[in-house]
Amino acid sequence: MVLDMTPPAEAPDFLAAHGWGGATVLPLAGDASFRRYFRIVDGGRSAVLMDAPPPHEDPRPFIAVAQWLSERGFGAPRIHAIDEARGLVLIEDFGNDRMREAIDADPEAALGLYANAVDVLVALRDHPAGAWRPYNRAELQREAGLLVEWYCPALGLDVDTAGYVTAWDEVLQHARYDRAVTVLRDYHVENLMLVGASRSLGLLDFQDALAGHAAYDLVSLLQDARRDVDPALERAMLDRYLAATGEGEAFMRAYHVLGAQRNAKIIGIFTRLWKRDGKERYPSLCPRVWAYLERDLARPELAPVARWFDANIPAQLRGDPLLLSVQ
Repeated sequence: MVLDMTPPAEAPDFLAAHGWGGATVLPLAGDASFRRYFRIVDGGRSAVLMDAPPPHEDPRPFIAVAQWLSERGFGAPRIHAIDEARGLVLIEDFGNDRMREAIDADPEAALGLYANAVDVLVALRDHPAGAWRPYNRAELQREAGLLVEWYCPALGLDVDTAGYVTAWDEVLQHARYDRAVTVLRDYHVENLMLVGASRSLGLLDFQDALAGHAAYDLVSLLQDARRDVDPALERAMLDRYLAATGEGEAFMRAYHVLGAQRNAKIIGIFTRLWKRDGKERYPSLCPRVWAYLERDLARPELAPVARWFDANIPAQLRGDPLLLSVQ
């Protein structure tokens, strides 16, 4: 499926109403949802138009989280104009300097850039969570279930779904939290921009924020589905976080449990994007996610879930579901 990057028909009127009449509209990006992004250029100034078309998308969560983050000094883009009914939002343009490409161009910069990203999460935990839905056990179970809902049928696997739920229920006790923080949920190098001469971190794709465990965004960053993160770098960044926060082994148990949960969820989502939405690039990312998942499953607190995987999904069927389904 090729995403149509034709600007929305309502864009010219929206832009003209907010002082950007006659500006050039350039395709910028789409993502795994129905959202699309366009760069708006008018002489020496620029902005980004987010097209979040109803009923598929709702821009209000993005706006609420952006305002919450900005009020607390975090690098969310400023909101220039909003048309909620048509799903159009004009936001600050953070430019093209994304953390992903900065690391690819200069691998030696990785340590410092990841350290900055970890420090943002350390600062974020100092603030009580916003008024978001709780990232509770029921939600974690629902998400983990995407693997058996999509990946297993794609490979023709008849698995013990009830046993899967029971295994996760046993290990998710390690992901309890006494004080919720704002969890951005897609905190990784493709959603982190290096803004201005100071290269401060600009945050993107946070509209699905929930109130939950502080370890979750660390997992998003350090077990990145879209790029390999060296285990030594992961360990160094975890040590940095633990030193700054005083967290210990209980936090690490939560980190690995949420790592396994997130990776199981992502395998399910990437399979769904292929099977339901025709986006065939996503299955090729699954082998990396399986590798992260198996590292997490090696931890003793994940033993019940590891046993379920050993009994239900053979090692040779843990990989790219598109390729495995045609073997």
